[in-house]
Amino acid sequence: MNLNARKDLVYLVLAGVFVCNAVLAELIGGKLFQVGPWVMSIGVLPWPVVFITTDLINEYFGRGGVRRLTFITVGLILYAFTVLFAAIRVPAAGISPVQDGPFAAVFGQSLWIIAGSVTAFALSQLVDVVVFWLLRDRTGGRHLWLRATGSTMVSQVIDTVVVLGIAFWLPGKITGRDFWGLALTSYSYKLLLALGLTPLIYAAHAAIDRYLGREAQGLIEEAARESHHGA
Repeated sequence: MNLNARKDLVYLVLAGVFVCNAVLAELIGGKLFQVGPWVMSIGVLPWPVVFITTDLINEYFGRGGVRRLTFITVGLILYAFTVLFAAIRVPAAGISPVQDGPFAAVFGQSLWIIAGSVTAFALSQLVDVVVFWLLRDRTGGRHLWLRATGSTMVSQVIDTVVVLGIAFWLPGKITGRDFWGLALTSYSYKLLLALGLTPLIYAAHAAIDRYLGREAQGLIEEAARESHHGA
């Protein structure tokens, strides 16, 4: 397999994992769960994988790679919800193991939740790109853990506040006090995940380097040049 084919395969795998987990997070995000006194959306479960893939795509394919994938994913999320809304309106057959009520309860998220989640996803990803490259430039390309964790810490403030604000606080589903409590809990969880995932980011980075061989560094440098040119 030549270099271009290997590069394409790396991007394809990272993009597939990114899109899959982002869409999953949006589809299951309407369910809240509780751990001790803390309440969070179940949509936080797939986000660790999104964090990792975002940082790796940033590293090897630059700003453009993440931005393109973000807009594609937003379109796919909207497409998924459009299909679900159409499916909800098709009456279930009498022998269907899943009837209309449970199906609509699971997949019939309100427009507020959809608007909040899609807006938060797009904004947080675009901010993540900016912070990632700012930190990379300030550290001269060193300290992968700093740009990976730092970009996640900043972007997830926006993601958490925007999604909960639009989906739950603006339509009056929760009080301002509950909103800030839920936001603090969700962000704390994401922050702990970002810190805990650092070894996995290094492991994935090393695996890609081994797969691409000596060309891995060239790909990183090319991503840096294109990112600076397109900044």
